[in-house]
Amino acid sequence: MSESGTNPQREALLGELAGRVGDERVLEAIAAVPREAFVPEDVRGEAWGNHPLPIGHGQTISQPLIVARMCELLELRGDERVLDVGTGRGYHAAVLARLAAEVVSIERDATLSSHARDALAAAGVANVTLVVGDGWEGHPPRAPYDAVNVAAAAPDVPPALTEQLADGGRLIIPTGGRRQWLVRVRRRGDTLERSRLDEVRFVPLVAGASNDAT
Repeated sequence: MSESGTNPQREALLGELAGRVGDERVLEAIAAVPREAFVPEDVRGEAWGNHPLPIGHGQTISQPLIVARMCELLELRGDERVLDVGTGRGYHAAVLARLAAEVVSIERDATLSSHARDALAAAGVANVTLVVGDGWEGHPPRAPYDAVNVAAAAPDVPPALTEQLADGGRLIIPTGGRRQWLVRVRRRGDTLERSRLDEVRFVPLVAGASNDAT
């Protein structure tokens, strides 16, 4: 912390994002969510850097710019139900929770989901429901969703996720192999409109729930 009580790393990040993300609600959400609450203690000093960080179990917390960009592409107004696939420690879900009315976040690893529960509570986030399960299958009991956010890469868009989109709903997912791109799918009735957007790099979306899931 500086003598004025501000975090220079945080201020630098917010300044960088302001030049690259046009949605003011997204910028405000990034500014409001304490990223340090969602990373392990040994990397909290780097929490406001614009880069991914390890969170254990072979997973990472995404680069803030990518989180902001994915949220921007979802075009959230504040009244939506969002499915978040790949909770990790809950950072992306916490940002989405400031942009939508309700977030259902699914994670295959029960230990990570437990860490997310603690972090979300510490950050005062109350409108996220955590589910342990297979992200490839989404979470049909709460469908349809106005938006679906997927924070891990798949070779292609899982059909179960598009099936759970409401009419007019948007889905953002990284797809590909060695090279990956964000793909946005928009449902219009029975038609799915698909656009390939930014090149990115994510850990893979693994099918099934882990053995310690409860």
